[in-house]
Amino acid sequence: MPSELLPVAVVGGANVDVKARTTAALVGATSNPGAVSRSAGGVGRNIAENLARLGHPVSLLSVVGDDADGDWLLERTAAAGVTVSSVRRTGRTGAYVAVLDDAGELAVAVADMAATDAFSPDDLDLDALRAAAMVVLDGNLTAATVAAVLDAASRAGVPVVVDPVSVAKAARIAPLLGPDRPVHALTPNHDELVALGGSAAALHGRGAELVWVRHGRDGSVLSTAAEPTAGTRLPAPLVDPAEVVDVTGAGDASIAAFCHRLLAGDAPAEAAAYGHRAAALTVASPHTVRPDLRERMGS
Repeated sequence: MPSELLPVAVVGGANVDVKARTTAALVGATSNPGAVSRSAGGVGRNIAENLARLGHPVSLLSVVGDDADGDWLLERTAAAGVTVSSVRRTGRTGAYVAVLDDAGELAVAVADMAATDAFSPDDLDLDALRAAAMVVLDGNLTAATVAAVLDAASRAGVPVVVDPVSVAKAARIAPLLGPDRPVHALTPNHDELVALGGSAAALHGRGAELVWVRHGRDGSVLSTAAEPTAGTRLPAPLVDPAEVVDVTGAGDASIAAFCHRLLAGDAPAEAAAYGHRAAALTVASPHTVRPDLRERMGS
């Protein structure tokens, strides 16, 4: 691994997470005993913090509100090592409210992402994009902003990793992908893959170098443009259900760790396996982003 890790620009959402976990089996349509916590969140923001925890210089390009929540969110993010000078301030800071059952599994969530929806191409810090060794793109952004990021990165020759985030957002991104907007990697789950184009081979045909299809506890399948139909199956590390504290942020950690090892020069399959390790460590922690991630990962 190089002694100085390469800079990354992460473009995506930043919001306040409110998590409520029951202390007994969840019962619907009534009050449940439990504990409530508040933390910094957002897919893009979480990926950026994980990368910073792993040692990368990382800039976050996002929008938060011009309010007390926005002040708090930026203070927490900067304290973790993320450069936040490219974050725009306007309106009200977004929020993600999640209810977890007593096993730490997500039962239901509500996302108020108005601030992210307001993030327009005009808000992009193009200098930060051009200065990066890699751009990580959170699919929560509008189609116009996703297109602007892909275009700017393509012109600058900067590889892009895209996390589709959800089926609806994958469907929004799908028409934007093509040989004129090549991406280095896409990281969908199975349903998002269907929404993006149906198969990894189809995405390789549209300019994707790597397609990492993630299946949670069932591991993942990684394919390359050189062998578009010969995916490598990767098992997820075994996690004792009793050790699961909170699943929030596991996917964000896996993507950050995957990018970390790609930039270090690892083979894609090795980088994906490293991503699985980061996810397993994250679900065993009460933190959305583990402060000790680098130490626990051994790098």
